[in-house]
Amino acid sequence: MGGVSVPQIHQRPIGELLRQWREHRRMSQLDLAVQAGISTRHISFLETGRSNPSREMVLRLAEHLDLPLRERNHLLLAAGYAPVYPESALNTPRMAPVLEAIRRLLDAHMPYPALVVDRVWNMVDANAAVGLLSEGIDPDLLDNVLRASLHPEGLAPRIVNLGEWRAHLLGRLRRQRAFTGDPELESLYQELAAYPCDQPEPEIELPGPGDIMIPLRIRHGAGELSFFSIVATFGTPLDITVAELAIESFYPADATTAEFVKNSGDLQ
Repeated sequence: MGGVSVPQIHQRPIGELLRQWREHRRMSQLDLAVQAGISTRHISFLETGRSNPSREMVLRLAEHLDLPLRERNHLLLAAGYAPVYPESALNTPRMAPVLEAIRRLLDAHMPYPALVVDRVWNMVDANAAVGLLSEGIDPDLLDNVLRASLHPEGLAPRIVNLGEWRAHLLGRLRRQRAFTGDPELESLYQELAAYPCDQPEPEIELPGPGDIMIPLRIRHGAGELSFFSIVATFGTPLDITVAELAIESFYPADATTAEFVKNSGDLQ
C-alpha cells in the first residue's frame, strides 16, 4: 500500500511557508482572507507565529492558495500535523486501476504516439507509436521526456523547428516550476536551458499565417512529420502520485503526417 510522503528536508515554520506561498501567488493578506473567509488579522497572526493554525485551517488556506497536494502535506508537517495525502508507488495494488486506465488510453490512441510522465517528466509508460519520436535517441536519455527531446544526442537534431519547440517546452516547464515551487524542476530547467540551440527562440508564442497551435515538426525517413499534442491529467486526484501524472497524446498536424502514420500502423 502507498504511504504518505514525508519530506526529508528541514521544515520552515508554518507562518513563513504561508507567507512565502501567498507572496508567490501574488496575493495580499486581504485577498487570502476574503477567499478563505477569515480576518486579515488572523492571517497576520498565523504568518508571524502569534497564532497556530488548526489542521482544518491549514487545509483551507492550502486550498485557497491552490497548492499541489505535495505542498499541502509540507504545510501540515510544518504546522505539526500528519500529512493526509498519500503518495502511492506505481507498482502497488491501489494504483492498478489507474495504470489500467492509462494503458487503455495509450492503446486506444494507436497508431498515434502517446506517453505518460510524472512530475519531473520521467517517462512512466508509452505506446509503441512513440518509436516515431524516439528513433535514434541515445537510450540513456529516454527516461526523461524533456531531456530526450532537447539534448543534442536526443530528438533535437531531428526537430525542424527546434527554436520554436524548445521555447515552448521551456516555457511550459517554467510555468510548472513557478506553480509548484519544485526544486527538482528548477534543476531540470537549468540543465535544459544550457543545451545548445542554433535557431532563434521566440520569447512570446505568436501564431504565424494559418497557425492555430505550435506543431512538433520532425525529420523522418519519409520526409517531414508534423504533430500537435494534447495533455490530460486526472480530474479528481487525492493521491500525490496520481495528481502528478500527465498523459500527452500526439496527433497529426497535417494530411501528409496522418497518411504516413496510418499506413505505418497498417503495417504493424
